[in-house]
Amino acid sequence: MHDTINDIIDDLSSVIYGKNEQIKLALTCLFSQGHLLIEDLPGMGKTTLSHALASVLGLSYQRVQFTSDLLPSDILGTSIFNATEHSFAFHKGPIFSQVVLADEINRAGPKTQSALLEAMEEKQVSMDGDIYPLPSPFFVIATQNPLHQSGTYPLPESQLDRFMMRVSLGFPSKDAEKKLILGHNNRDYKLLPTRINATELVNIQNEIKKTTLSDPVIDYIIELVTYTRTSGIFSNPLSPRASIALGKAGQAWAYIEGRDFVTPDDIQMIFKYVTAHRLGIDVNNSELYIEQLLNAVTVPL
Repeated sequence: MHDTINDIIDDLSSVIYGKNEQIKLALTCLFSQGHLLIEDLPGMGKTTLSHALASVLGLSYQRVQFTSDLLPSDILGTSIFNATEHSFAFHKGPIFSQVVLADEINRAGPKTQSALLEAMEEKQVSMDGDIYPLPSPFFVIATQNPLHQSGTYPLPESQLDRFMMRVSLGFPSKDAEKKLILGHNNRDYKLLPTRINATELVNIQNEIKKTTLSDPVIDYIIELVTYTRTSGIFSNPLSPRASIALGKAGQAWAYIEGRDFVTPDDIQMIFKYVTAHRLGIDVNNSELYIEQLLNAVTVPL
């Protein structure tokens, strides 16, 4: 399976040039059954990444463009009266896809944001007294504009916490951008081979749970999280949900790297992406704060 995962990474790298680490982070989030928040300016490849990910993993896909007039029913679905049968029938919305791109989530109002995030948390939609389970696997990629842009509704901390990880694709390197201009990286994501199916992906997610989290690594996670609560540096200290997310993401990262055990290096690698948005740190200014935190806590041998 490790060879297959490497093939998936190579396929995604052929349409998202020069972003190998971000691709692995997206897979880490998916494999650990979390949801991903991407904060970036328009035109950075967020939509292409989500399309390509669904394509290579053989998953159903829907993109929802969030706007100020988007309603919860536009995402979840709605009950429509059937005159022939004299009853209401529920018509499922785009959230019932296996991969959902919630594009520019912070352009929609709080009520619509909340409808999406509640469904993400509960893995089901409740409508007119009936419960409709969401598919498995189920992965939401939400994109967010930088908050200095006009017309945005910032996600509150309690809702940011629903996302396991936050990443930024960022600007390409000069070499990568030159190749983009010259068309050297014009492979269509629709032409990517399907490497696995939904059942195999669920098996990977279950297999990752067996990746060893030793007591020293668990203690290291706890010490890192505790530092955010006691140092007085962070206004939004990490909750137990963040501790759990660090453990799960560490297992998935180790699995992608071809190991059946988690090391402190794995935790350090994914730490910023799991915690910065929970701590209220801007995506572009997180390096200094995270480095200070990691340096303050002793790494187990």
